[in-house]
Amino acid sequence: MSFLEACGADVLCIQETKAHVDQLPRALVRPHGYSAYFASAQRKGYSGVATYTRREPNEVIYGLGRDEFDSEGRTLITRFGNVLLYNIYFPNGKAGPERLRYKMDFYEAFLEHANSERARGRSIIVCGDFNTAHREMDLARPKENENTSGFLPMEREWIDRFIASGYTDTFRYLHPHSVEYSWWDYKTRARERNVGWRIDYFFVSNDLRERVREAYIMGHVMGSDHCPIALVMDPGL
Repeated sequence: MSFLEACGADVLCIQETKAHVDQLPRALVRPHGYSAYFASAQRKGYSGVATYTRREPNEVIYGLGRDEFDSEGRTLITRFGNVLLYNIYFPNGKAGPERLRYKMDFYEAFLEHANSERARGRSIIVCGDFNTAHREMDLARPKENENTSGFLPMEREWIDRFIASGYTDTFRYLHPHSVEYSWWDYKTRARERNVGWRIDYFFVSNDLRERVREAYIMGHVMGSDHCPIALVMDPGL
């Protein structure tokens, strides 16, 4: 909770919590000044997301409405007025063809859900670990990873299609030439050499793009193989 207190965020989204609420201390379940919401996987010690917010949401939606995805506790949606905030831990496809297919199916289910909400007149913010680097500049060693899940053509093409559907990568929108990473492999001590990947994103539907004030990567924050990323929007959103 020290990071939450220090950063002073209005909303904090966490992915890969690997915990059920009954396993957490009170300070994490009911932090001072915040409401907290959790989506947990059926399998203990796996996946999970949590959203902490100063402002009480108008609605909380757990999952995408499909059991095969929601059983892994990967999606938590909070609605603030006409804006939906998706907190998502997208699947990793490195375990083999079956999980890669699961990942791609999850991508499609998410996009269908988000687009259906936009068709209802809602605005969208997506925060999460997408488990895919989009462009060559988004990872340190693109050529070495051309055949690795997380940088496969089909995964990158899906992000192209997502953007073409009316969504903006906020960091790349504001920092088109910046080379920064949000994840480093623990096993190879890649962070010490900054051999990383940018796989964590804030996307917004294009109707919100002009309300984005800043998007940045907090590479100095330690404690995980990922570092936090941040999005600053116009007040009153």
